[in-house]
Amino acid sequence: MSDLSLAILPESAEDAFAIDRLHERTFGPGRLARTAYRIREGEPHRLDLSFIARIGTLLVGSVRLTPIRIGETPALLLGPLTVEPPFRERGIACALIESALARAKDKGHRLVVLIGDESYYAKVGFKRIPKGRATMPGPVDPARLLVAELKTGAFESVSGSIRPDWDPT
Repeated sequence: MSDLSLAILPESAEDAFAIDRLHERTFGPGRLARTAYRIREGEPHRLDLSFIARIGTLLVGSVRLTPIRIGETPALLLGPLTVEPPFRERGIACALIESALARAKDKGHRLVVLIGDESYYAKVGFKRIPKGRATMPGPVDPARLLVAELKTGAFESVSGSIRPDWDPT
């Protein structure tokens, strides 16, 4: 990277504008039509569970967690996760995810869901949700629907539609 060190920090309200610009640059305008974005639009992400990455004063990455339900079971939806292209493949995304998962676990959350590549996210504890156990309210490749158990066995009896959690606890 450089002689500036990476800092993973909790997201604050003051970071919102810079994060929105980062999402625009890395995901483009079509991002708002994606199924995960549609779920997140009805419920704000949890600032206390979301993180940013900085190198010096430059914001280079972000991850957010949003309350959802799988059937009647509370869970969190991870994303968006992004890192500025020049800083990718340096472990920043994994550091962001690990920070978010650790904080969620510390706060008593049991499950985190995301849409992504199992080969990438397996290294931070995600595995494919068995086909039909959980569904999204829009087009999603079932092979990309992943879950991380923050408590062993937390996903054993969970099934149903993934939707926003309008009344987070």
